[in-house]
Amino acid sequence: MITVHGLCKSFTARDGETVEALRDVDLEVAENEFLTVLGPSGCGKTTLLRALAGLVPWDDGDILVDGEPVRGPGPERSMVFQNFALLPWATVLENVAFGLRLRGVARAERAERARSLLATVGLAGCEAKLPGELSGGMQQRVGIARALAVRPRVLLMDEPFGAVDEQTRRLLQEELLALWEEHRLTVVFITHSMEEAVLLGDRVALMSARPGRIAEIVPVGLERPRSRDISGLARSGEYAEITTYLWERLREMHAEHRRDGVAS
Repeated sequence: MITVHGLCKSFTARDGETVEALRDVDLEVAENEFLTVLGPSGCGKTTLLRALAGLVPWDDGDILVDGEPVRGPGPERSMVFQNFALLPWATVLENVAFGLRLRGVARAERAERARSLLATVGLAGCEAKLPGELSGGMQQRVGIARALAVRPRVLLMDEPFGAVDEQTRRLLQEELLALWEEHRLTVVFITHSMEEAVLLGDRVALMSARPGRIAEIVPVGLERPRSRDISGLARSGEYAEITTYLWERLREMHAEHRRDGVAS
């Protein structure tokens, strides 16, 4: 479904220094796979996701979706942001239908589709509200509904639950799993949480410290469907084993990065 080969990306910081964000990233994502991406802070996770979305250019390498090169945003890909990125002056219904409007979908059809998705994410009755009238968790549900409204094949998610409290985060994780189990999209999900990476993913792509590379792909053997018993999975021995391994690998990366910084 998604192939990334030799991806390199550098940018110029405010002080004029060149920062190498990604170096020779190779990654394969299968159709209908739920891939989580985990790595040290500043390792280029978001840069990688924005490249997959076609939102930023890169210096070298290739990104293919179904064998077609990514040249920019495309209708088969949709993105959910950490900061919700909703239109503050538009109603919830208008926010969900926004992408459909850009695609020229008729008013009646986009309203019907938006209402249906709002019901799916538990926001029926909120259609006329503005984003500022909603909690953080409700705003992120609107963001997810908006991303799903255009019926993408690939859902790209950039730490979408990072700005909500822990209880809301767990509820959103369960709801996202239920949606994925129903629609079976290909998902690439960026997170800084080892626990979240394991609970959601089929595999965890572990990135190295900057410049970011794929250091290791860790398979997650937890049974699916997971949405009905995510708390039970979090108490399982296999879950504890995988999260412990990921923490050990991340700790090694931090130590190596500090040593390299001192050496340089």
